[in-house]
Amino acid sequence: MSAPAAVREGGCCCGALRFRVEGEPRRVGVCHCLDCRKLHGAPFMSFAVFDRAQVQVTGVFHRFHTQPAYLRCFCPTCGSHVFAEDAGGIELYHGGFDQPDLFPPTYELWTVRRESWLELPTLTEHHVRNREAR
Repeated sequence: MSAPAAVREGGCCCGALRFRVEGEPRRVGVCHCLDCRKLHGAPFMSFAVFDRAQVQVTGVFHRFHTQPAYLRCFCPTCGSHVFAEDAGGIELYHGGFDQPDLFPPTYELWTVRRESWLELPTLTEHHVRNREAR
């Protein structure tokens, strides 16, 4: 008999928008693109990608496109950006997890925009722009 899949939870700053995820992410990364930087008010953003079937979201959220097939989702009450959706699944932002240190990133995107003072020595993949779909 196998062990049950680990369940992790998180949400927005005010608690009105929550998520619950079962199992492990497909991949975990860091992005330095201008959209992510502006959206999070930081020099980069980190996230874990899950299949849609793994994630349950409760509460009201609003969405907007930053790319044609990429939806950013946020709490309309406090404005916290919690996740994004695209054809590849759901990206849950590290800062939204109740325990943000669960999933260490293994790759980074948009290194062409990475700050010169920022070193991420544990990452094994580095992409100048977007990652090729796999």
